[in-house]
Amino acid sequence: MPTPTRNRWPVAEQATPDLVLRPFAPEPTFKTRVYETLRHAIINMDIYGKEEETWLDERQLSEKLAVSRTPIREAIAMLEQQGFVRTVPRRGIIVLRKTKREVIEMIQAWAALEAMAARLVALNASDEAIAGLRELFNTFHESHRPADNLSEYSVANIRFHQRIIELTGSDLLREMTENILMHVRGIRQLTIGRGDRATQSIKDHLAIIEALEARDVTRAEALCRDHTLGLADYVEKHSEGIFD
Repeated sequence: MPTPTRNRWPVAEQATPDLVLRPFAPEPTFKTRVYETLRHAIINMDIYGKEEETWLDERQLSEKLAVSRTPIREAIAMLEQQGFVRTVPRRGIIVLRKTKREVIEMIQAWAALEAMAARLVALNASDEAIAGLRELFNTFHESHRPADNLSEYSVANIRFHQRIIELTGSDLLREMTENILMHVRGIRQLTIGRGDRATQSIKDHLAIIEALEARDVTRAEALCRDHTLGLADYVEKHSEGIFD
């Protein structure tokens, strides 16, 4: 009887073929949790609504978050790499504001991303989800105009643009727009009360919703893009007091 040949096949080929392994999600580290907390807080800051610069203090952050300074420093390093902050020796951590040109370029990028988001929403979102966009503006009417309630309308305005991105269901689109939103939302809040922009803004939003409800992909995409590019054009021509 012939002797069986040993190690006839490579080890990989001898592995059980029906063994299915899925990677597991590791528990978030202190660094990751601190990073997410700080990033969320910075994104929601109104960094263009005041003249003075916004500074963060490592010791105060450590105390408020009840963690050591090590994960704070690690999280700050990550935020610095992404352009959210810059560490200034012997002074602290400054939250970065963009130049006029940088903000215009970010708004233009937002316009492209939001136009694609509108396309995806028109193609894929449910009727109920799209109808929910109208609820953001239900409180505004002739006796409760956006122009007379700017603080309230500014919140609804920003939420509308966030919701368009969220309705795509794309985590990548949401991640790509988070950094941009920090700057775009600040500029929107500062400019929405100028001229008749609030009145025109809600008209634009309702037109976008109508196009989405009609599943008119081309029109929804174009309206979203042109609406946001209108902000870029306004900043280009009327940004006095914002970047001075």
